[in-house]
Amino acid sequence: MRQKMADTIRFLAADMVQAANSGHPGAPMGLADIAVVLSEHLSHNPKNPKWLNRDRLVFSGGHATGLIYSLYYLWGYGLEVEDLKNFRQLDSKTPGHPEYGHTEGVEITTGPLGQGIANAVGFSMASKFVGAQTNSETAKVIDHHVYCLCGDGDLEEGISYEACSIAGHNKLDNLILIYDSNKITIEGSTELSISENISKRFEAQGWDVQSIDGHNYEEIDAAIVNAKTSDKPSLIIANTLIAKGAGKLEGSHHSHGAPLGEEVISIAKSKAGFDPLKKFFVDVDVMARFRCAIESGDLAEREWKHRLKELPLMEQNEALEALLNPDFSRIQWPTFDKADATRNTNGKVLNAIAKAIPGFLGGSADLSPSNKTELTDMGIFPKGKNIYFGIREHAMASITNAIALYGPLMPFSATFFVFSDYLKPAARIAALSGIQQFFVWTHDSIGVGEDGPTHQPIEHLSQFRALPNFYVWRPADGKENVEAWKKAIEMKTSPSAFVCSRQNLPLLPDAVCGEASRGGYLLEESANATITLMASGSEVETAMKTRALLASRGIGANVVSVPCFDLLLEQEKSYLDTIIKTERVVAIEAARALEWYRFADEIINMDSFGASAPAGELFEKFGFSPEAIADRLF
Repeated sequence: MRQKMADTIRFLAADMVQAANSGHPGAPMGLADIAVVLSEHLSHNPKNPKWLNRDRLVFSGGHATGLIYSLYYLWGYGLEVEDLKNFRQLDSKTPGHPEYGHTEGVEITTGPLGQGIANAVGFSMASKFVGAQTNSETAKVIDHHVYCLCGDGDLEEGISYEACSIAGHNKLDNLILIYDSNKITIEGSTELSISENISKRFEAQGWDVQSIDGHNYEEIDAAIVNAKTSDKPSLIIANTLIAKGAGKLEGSHHSHGAPLGEEVISIAKSKAGFDPLKKFFVDVDVMARFRCAIESGDLAEREWKHRLKELPLMEQNEALEALLNPDFSRIQWPTFDKADATRNTNGKVLNAIAKAIPGFLGGSADLSPSNKTELTDMGIFPKGKNIYFGIREHAMASITNAIALYGPLMPFSATFFVFSDYLKPAARIAALSGIQQFFVWTHDSIGVGEDGPTHQPIEHLSQFRALPNFYVWRPADGKENVEAWKKAIEMKTSPSAFVCSRQNLPLLPDAVCGEASRGGYLLEESANATITLMASGSEVETAMKTRALLASRGIGANVVSVPCFDLLLEQEKSYLDTIIKTERVVAIEAARALEWYRFADEIINMDSFGASAPAGELFEKFGFSPEAIADRLF
């Protein structure tokens, strides 16, 4: 029966790719045997895809959607045969790569290769944190596993090294990585590009490693059983044939990313005992076996809920309830009475939120003393809220994406703004998927000073402002920082980034920031204003000093603070007219800042990289002194 079930998956995948004349049949066909056995182990509920204690299944090789959609159709997640026939077509439920929130059952958008491995590590870390808050020695609220299917390409990506190192270090014993070792890439044999010993690599990182025949059902089953009882994360190296069962294309790199052809599929079906004329065919006995997932999953969830009712400790119920239903009114927002760097004020905000919200946690890529992201007296992961990611920016952000999607958690990640380059793919996925991750990026401009141009982010504000559904906050003081966080917490389907200064910034005048949640507001107004100065972050101070200097010369100027350019773009014209009241508008920002032409006639910006010198000297050198700006404007 297992063979028939696996062949059904193979031919569903082949038919999908053939109908679309686009896609990847090889990996789904090679993984079909593993998928059948995995189905017997996976604890999930198609009736309730959000059940907290379900096993998580991550497809790091997202191009293997022929396998993914076949499984979700067979398990009963709401896909129909027509959805399979519309594979990779406009507005279908079956796009070319799996997308979270688009197709029921998909746990996370993995996107580019390698990220799915880090996502799986994130789901495992999330489960360990929630378990540490809710489990007791006699009753476990969280005891599920996290499975991840990956291929050669995933393990060649640098993020996989980062993520698997973190997993081994933290002894994530519920994490099972199944490596589809078919030794094929798009260009041909993996011998062209990789020759390392994968087993030794993972053993060195603290993993249990098994090597099996990926088409032998008994070996697959035994390996999963062993992995589920390990006290380490587990790697199962499954030696497979790409496009297994596809005749002359079996084992060939030509089967990786192109339809097999009607003739090859027909011959393969006949050889397996299937009717070659039937497409998208699932026999009744095969469907019945796969659809057992509905009843078994529903029973598993009901048994879990029954366990919750019998928890021996009231503290467990209270801890779970607090995680699932955070009370944001408990946050005691800090107040500020002196000039300070926004990295410092941001750190105080982080601590205030973490003290009030049980599911708020996070960490830095080995920069918490500089990012000011340590959660004071709140412990170390998994029992505590401080995660030590090490110098692994890309893995950090992808892990945190998964932590955010796990359920009851609100994570943040932190690094220097210039190092956001290392994690951009994960930030993009967060925006695309509507993941509420909070990015903390400090040392935000040429104000970094002596570290020089390699550490001074010049183009980064523009880069992330260009990202749809991604909100970049650059507060000018602690009050704006608080308002930014209040708004960001409300935006449940968008990531936010807090771009903070290294240098001290003065407090803005009292009784302002009320409209900061709209992205920008009129900070200072002159009765005879002929020019509006718009700025964010540290340049708001510069704009205010420039306004004072212009006033001494008899020229009136208004100042508009823009803590979130992205939100300001969303405001209606009637509001914009209340804050931009002059015909002449000038934007001031120590960055490339080209996006400011959306509002401004002229920008005072960076046209080059920075330099190594004290911050004050750099602002003078690059024309950001009030005197230089005033002279340039008039």
